[in-house]
Amino acid sequence: MTAAGSAHGLDVVTFGEVMAMFVAGEAGPLERVKGYTLALAGAETNVAIGLARLGHRSGWVGRVGAEPFGRFAVAELSASGVDTSLVTIDPEALTGFALKSRAEGGDPQVVYYRKGSAGSRLAVTADSDAYISTARHLHLTGIPLALSETTRAFALRALDIAREAGATISFDPNLRPNLWPDRQEMIDVTNACAARADWILPGLSEAATLTGFTRVEDVAAHYLDSGATMVVIKEGGRGASLHTRQGSWSRPVFSVTVVDTVGAGDGFATGFISAQLDGLTPAASLERAAAVGACAVTSSGDKDGLPDRSQLGAFLASAPSNG
Repeated sequence: MTAAGSAHGLDVVTFGEVMAMFVAGEAGPLERVKGYTLALAGAETNVAIGLARLGHRSGWVGRVGAEPFGRFAVAELSASGVDTSLVTIDPEALTGFALKSRAEGGDPQVVYYRKGSAGSRLAVTADSDAYISTARHLHLTGIPLALSETTRAFALRALDIAREAGATISFDPNLRPNLWPDRQEMIDVTNACAARADWILPGLSEAATLTGFTRVEDVAAHYLDSGATMVVIKEGGRGASLHTRQGSWSRPVFSVTVVDTVGAGDGFATGFISAQLDGLTPAASLERAAAVGACAVTSSGDKDGLPDRSQLGAFLASAPSNG
C-alpha cells in the first residue's frame, strides 16, 4: 500500500466499498453484450481520486478481497495518488463487481454483485480511528450506512472521531433504497448522520424523500436548522444552489456533451470539497463543483473524466454555462 499522506495527516479521508466495474463496449441489453472494459466503481473512491487529481492529499479506507479485483482496485487508487495505507485485504471475502450498460448520453443500467463482499465487512479498528483523526476533512456518503451493520458502525464512529478532532465533515446522502430493508429506517438513519455533518450535499429528489420538502428553500432551512453550516442542493440539469445562514447562491450547469451520467454527483462533491479546502467563496465553490461535475459526465468511466488542475482551468476558461 502507498502512503501519500504526511505525518500531519491528509487533507481528506473517505471510506466505503470499491468494486470492479465492467462497462459495456456496445449498446443493448447487458445479457447480449460481448465485450466489456474493466473500470473502477465506488462513490467514495471517485471523490478520493478526484481530489487527488486536483492536488489534495486524499486517503480512502476500505476492505478488498485477496483476488484480482481487489488488487486491481488498490493499484488504480494508488496510481491515482490516493493513500491506500488503511486498505485491508480480506482473505475470506471477494471484492464486489458490477455491470454497466453503454449509456449513450444518459443514465446507464447498472447491475451490482456485492452481497457479502469484502467491502461490506469494513469494521472499526484503532488504526482507522487514528487515521481519521489526523485529517482536515472527512467525506462520507449514505452508502456505508446501508451495506451492513459493521459499515454503519464505521460511519458513525468516523463522524465521532472527525468531530472530536475538529475536522470539517461533508455528507452526500447518495440514497440507495434497494440496499435498505426498510424505507423509514433509511430516512431516519440518513437524517441522523446528516445532522452531524457540516456540509450536506443532497439531490433535490432525495432531499424530498428524506425531509418531505420539495422546495429548495425548505430543504435548506431544514438542514440548516439541524446544524449544518452549508447546504448544497443539486437539481440535475437545472443547476445547484448553496445555502448558509448568511445567504444563498445558485448557478446553472455547464454545457457539455453528456456521455454517461454516473459519477456526476461524485464529481460535484469533489469540486465543492476542493474549493472549500482552497478557501474559495460560495459562488466560486459552486462554480468549481459544477465544473468538475460536468467534466465527470463526459466519459464512460465513473472517474475517467475527473480533471486535474490544468484541465479544470482550461475547462473553466472555455466552457459556457447554460442559462
